[in-house]
Amino acid sequence: MVPIDRKKGKKKMNLTVWIMFFLAGALTIIAYMKGPHLPMEGLKAGGKLFWDILPALILAFIAAGMISKVLPRELMTRWLGEESGLRGLIIGTLAGSLTPGGPFVQFPIVAALLKAGAGVAPLMAYISAWSLLGINRFLIYEVPLLGWRLALCRMAASMIFPILIGLLTRALWVRL
Repeated sequence: MVPIDRKKGKKKMNLTVWIMFFLAGALTIIAYMKGPHLPMEGLKAGGKLFWDILPALILAFIAAGMISKVLPRELMTRWLGEESGLRGLIIGTLAGSLTPGGPFVQFPIVAALLKAGAGVAPLMAYISAWSLLGINRFLIYEVPLLGWRLALCRMAASMIFPILIGLLTRALWVRL
């Protein structure tokens, strides 16, 4: 497995903060040019969104922090490690399809799993399954809006992709 450079991660984080800082600043200036009251309305809308998302965000970070304390590294590497093979891809796919929430929930969990010994291929199967096969989204949105037949056809057609994405990720990861 290729080690992850933590220093690069910190540099990326700082770069991300700077990009978001300039983006927020530019959008604030544009909003002000459209109307002096709009920046304050934008801040209020952003604050409301923050408070709506905050509980899920806190719980996601708690869950992410607990993963490494609850799941032994040996178990994690056996079931989701690089050498877990098809079993790891299937477990990642099932876990991703069953995990609710947006990216602010998923990515802290994925980062914790990676630190705990999960391999990149099962994690990409997890992320892909969360994206393509989310059971909660399937039941809450797709079935009521599209009907069982179309929703099931879409789900069935998508099921192979998380495993293929995991395999492709493994092949690329080894070469990079």
